Amino acid sequence: MLRTLTATRYVTPLREGGSLPAIVEAEDDGLYVLKFRGAGQGPKALIAELVAGEIGRALGLLVPEIVLMELDPVLGRSEPDFEIQALLKASTGLNLALDFLPGALAYTPAAPASAPLDAALASAIVWFDAYVTNVDRTARNTNLLVWHKRIWPIDHGAALYFHHSWARYAERSRDRFAAIKDHVLLLKASALEEADDVLSARLTPELLRDIVAAIPDGWLDTDAPFADAEEQRAAYVTYLLDRLRPPRPFLEEALHARAQLV
Repeated sequence: MLRTLTATRYVTPLREGGSLPAIVEAEDDGLYVLKFRGAGQGPKALIAELVAGEIGRALGLLVPEIVLMELDPVLGRSEPDFEIQALLKASTGLNLALDFLPGALAYTPAAPASAPLDAALASAIVWFDAYVTNVDRTARNTNLLVWHKRIWPIDHGAALYFHHSWARYAERSRDRFAAIKDHVLLLKASALEEADDVLSARLTPELLRDIVAAIPDGWLDTDAPFADAEEQRAAYVTYLLDRLRPPRPFLEEALHARAQLV
């Protein structure tokens, strides 16, 4: 499902990100934003980025293409920053990257009309973030880019936070996700129920299994209470399917939170 590329040139760090992502060039001559396995959030941030991002793409949202990226730490040998050199060394092997959108601007609630955002798109993004429990789409940090007059959701490493502790994960799949009240697009999301009808139907068990199957073995949690990698992948699928089971508490919570704003 995902392409695997090799990074051929370290271009520049993106210091606005807490995990120090970087722009790299790959063997296909394209530029990508590389998320490092050795960053402070660890491989689980990459899993969340992969799974949530591919779900977003399956829902029709403009998440940039996600690829797996092989990294040789010698790419950063000319980088004078010791922290970056250490990060490259800790991330040798398979990492995750997203297509770089040159010239993209951060979306803000006061964005110009050149980036149209109707109720259907706002509702789709809110529904998606509520489903994958993405806490990182607030007015302070929208994680939305405007590129070619369209809105692109990015940075989903904080989603699916249930996997930081596997205790009672099946029960926690029914979480209402109260953090949706802080979503930057909630007020504009006046078509949540319509979005729910359309988007929930797209997330078939086969699709979710295919997305989860793309998680590399080396990123999975060796300390988790599972016999092997396949059992752990099955737990991700169980969580995602249970979260879709109607009635969906995350939809009810989003509707309730929005009603407090209007």
